[in-house]
Amino acid sequence: MKSNICIGTRGSTLALWQANHVKQSIEKAFPAIRVDIKIIKTTGDRITDRPLAMVGGKGLFVKEIETALIEGSIDLAVHSMKDMPGELPEGLVIGAIPERANPFDVLISAQGTLFKNYPQGAVIGTSSLRRGSQLKHMRPDLEIKSIRGNLNTRLKKLKSGEYAAIVLAAAGLERLGQGSEITEYLTETDMVPAVGQGALCIETRENDPDMADVLSTLDHDPTRICVTGERAFLKEIEGSCHIPVACFGKIRDSRILLTAVVASEDGESFIKETIESTPEQVVEKGRELAKLVLDKGGQRILEALNIP
Repeated sequence: MKSNICIGTRGSTLALWQANHVKQSIEKAFPAIRVDIKIIKTTGDRITDRPLAMVGGKGLFVKEIETALIEGSIDLAVHSMKDMPGELPEGLVIGAIPERANPFDVLISAQGTLFKNYPQGAVIGTSSLRRGSQLKHMRPDLEIKSIRGNLNTRLKKLKSGEYAAIVLAAAGLERLGQGSEITEYLTETDMVPAVGQGALCIETRENDPDMADVLSTLDHDPTRICVTGERAFLKEIEGSCHIPVACFGKIRDSRILLTAVVASEDGESFIKETIESTPEQVVEKGRELAKLVLDKGGQRILEALNIP
């Protein structure tokens, strides 16, 4: 086992929280190991003036970090799982998935207004086509406007009056101690989360024996099972984290329920399906769910998207 481990991460406040969380978990389990953090700027960090879907969604927040991992300048990469494309570069694997935080989306309102009570034409901010399409499906009368920037930047834009509300992931707010900002939680009944939302991805080199013991202490089996099913869906769809598809897995009575959505940007075309699985079948069932939504019109929706 190595005496020193270097973690690669983005430099945002949330990314650093996540990397330090993993660092502390490793140091607690292995007090003799020194853990360092290396900040790596990604393409997604550099582009802040356009919606991510306009510049190509696949790997925008992970590519440069994965390059460092392949080249050996870092030993582990810590990502938000929802930023991970369905396919990983050759030689890299998801080594561990820690226990998932709150997977749902939340509404943050400037005036404390619930989603159902917004007047016609109210402006809702989100950087996500997935969120925007589901919001439009629920409320076609609302205006969905792109918003970029870190959490504090988005909150500042909200409070300046540019938006009536913004929609973000619950996990990020809660991890940064800003859960008090949340006006309303949107469960999967309201809005199906992104693949892997709320979970961390510990990416490593394939067959790296030095990391095996460390990874085993970080992995959370129930989370891995659900996220594996979600990612099987994403891989079969051949999508990135920036197209309007969603998939969420949860365990109920030892069974896995996978729910998926494919929607048009305007929310008019909307396909939502649920499939049940055993833990052993979760990859097969995730693929089956993808084929189901594609056959029911999802293929036509995705082909019509104007995304690079």
